[in-house]
Amino acid sequence: MLPTPIKQHQKIQRLQTLREVEALFPGFEAFIDATEQEIPRHKNKHKRKIHYSGKKKRHFVKTQLTVNKQGLIVHKSPHAKASTHDYVLYNYSHPNLPKEVTSKLDLGYLGIEMDYPGLKVVLPFEKKNLGRGKKGVKAQMLSLEQKLFNKLLASVRVVVEHSNSRVKKFRVFGEEFRNRLKNYDVMTGIVCGIVNFRISGTLTA
Repeated sequence: MLPTPIKQHQKIQRLQTLREVEALFPGFEAFIDATEQEIPRHKNKHKRKIHYSGKKKRHFVKTQLTVNKQGLIVHKSPHAKASTHDYVLYNYSHPNLPKEVTSKLDLGYLGIEMDYPGLKVVLPFEKKNLGRGKKGVKAQMLSLEQKLFNKLLASVRVVVEHSNSRVKKFRVFGEEFRNRLKNYDVMTGIVCGIVNFRISGTLTA
């Protein structure tokens, strides 16, 4: 059977020892990011509205992937409307990782440290708004150390970008989705399972 994200997540819930956790999460690290896929303009006015992205002027759904250091997809959220913020999507369907695992995120997940104090997370530094001046909003510049930290974090987080790229190579996930949305999560689960199968084969070869 394909190692789908559902199967991988069920496996996470059965982990008991540190050795088992590290086997699935090398370095005790996980990487989380959201990806979008375009869908056709719906005939129903309400459904058109909830899936419309004002930024891109098209209709989308959004899915969140959680991967380990090797790019294995261990959790996939149900799809959400395009306007759903990354952190809201996390709250809606967070992956319940082992407490020993550190989640490495981007600025779309600001606020997670306050809402989940027991969760191990790493976020990049953010430029702080200092209020409005004559030329608009002023921002506090990051120090050299903070810039280097952000660059290092981005370099290790690229693994989740690679996983997003792998699933997008399948036209059913990478191009406009023309099937019914009720079938969407089944389709994405199968694609992620195929990607996991390929990754698992590479790791065991």
